[in-house]
Amino acid sequence: MSGTGVHTHGTGWRYGLLGLPLAFVSLPLYVTLPRHYAEQYAVPLGTLGVLLLLTRLLDAVLDPRIGHWVDQLFARHPRQSWVAALLASVLMAVGFAALWTPPANVQDTRNHLLAWLAGALVVTYLAYSLASMVHQAWGARWGGQPEQRARLVAWREGAALAGVLLASILPAWLGLQTTSVALAVALALGLWTLHQTLAAHVPATATAAPTEPTASTAVAQATPWRTPAFVALLIVFLLNGTASAMPATLLPFFVRDTLQAPTWEPLFLGSYFLAAAFGLPLWVKLIQRIGLAPAWLLGMGLSVLAFCAVPLLGPGDALAFEAICVLTGLSLGADLAIPGALLTGVIHHAGLGQQSEGRFFGWWTAATKLNLALASGLALPLLAWVGYETGRHTPDNQFAMALTYGLLPCVFKLLAAAALWRAMRRHPVLRGQA
Repeated sequence: MSGTGVHTHGTGWRYGLLGLPLAFVSLPLYVTLPRHYAEQYAVPLGTLGVLLLLTRLLDAVLDPRIGHWVDQLFARHPRQSWVAALLASVLMAVGFAALWTPPANVQDTRNHLLAWLAGALVVTYLAYSLASMVHQAWGARWGGQPEQRARLVAWREGAALAGVLLASILPAWLGLQTTSVALAVALALGLWTLHQTLAAHVPATATAAPTEPTASTAVAQATPWRTPAFVALLIVFLLNGTASAMPATLLPFFVRDTLQAPTWEPLFLGSYFLAAAFGLPLWVKLIQRIGLAPAWLLGMGLSVLAFCAVPLLGPGDALAFEAICVLTGLSLGADLAIPGALLTGVIHHAGLGQQSEGRFFGWWTAATKLNLALASGLALPLLAWVGYETGRHTPDNQFAMALTYGLLPCVFKLLAAAALWRAMRRHPVLRGQA
């Protein structure tokens, strides 16, 4: 497997720090936002689910094109990609702040409020896509051995976990407006450290004038869907991501109405992501012993074993759910460190390193958005369809939440494990044998 293998001391954290504000943006959009608009503006859950699904789908449709543009930026000069990430970060900060502060005249009319929400979501989503694709593409361009790739991704995802932790506590502690300011500051720091890393590792050849596209380059532009290992990996990623996003979307409702323990919510989120952070280095060590894909399978199994007890919980079971949060958090470390490292291996094994990372990550990011869209677009309307009502503590509500929050994610996780097992048997690169 080819790759530049740039993994020097200090590269990991300087590269990974931008992952903090990018994750900082993500969590409130699919955890805090539905509850905020349902409680503050009385927007029905079904309406919110449809709106989140449609805006995510629009974003996902555009992601491959954004990925193609990222490759063009790298081809002209790698530092142009950093400038694009800078401009995207400005738009992201503005769009994020607009989500929580709709003007008073907009709040007075339901349609105006929904239009404002949709517009702010689209701006935030697209800006996030561009910044995150640039960030991911840089890491993939460096290549390296499986454990090196996993370690670089672990730095990025570790920073992302820190961002998630901050995003889970700052809105409750300081309010959403202060949270928006914190996001802008974190973006500035992440962009600065990324710039320092790029200044040290952009090769001298990057300054050469761009050449005309060759025949091989033209073929490479269409390669993501012509790379069987990528298609197989993407299917696993979609199934597994949907399994993880559903509980995240429904957590506030589960905590308030099933467990009836709203004061525990910050602790649940904090312990979940802290366990993932502590688990990251353990998964990196395990990868060195058994490989990327087998370690991911173990992570999926741990998650299902822990989460299958959720439908049995009810009022007063906060401590039991806390234990589940810790165990599933440990398994989350595998979900964070391994898929991106596998994708980098697929790209370089296909001979497309240093030229097509943006196209691959365009589809990869689209899949991430689709995960979140499916989580909101399936789970929230399903809750409404089975008769769930926010704030009610009834047997019907308990059943609806047990089905949607507890059972459905386990089904998707098992489907992901089966798809990964099948992909490992068909594609040696996913087994680390090529």
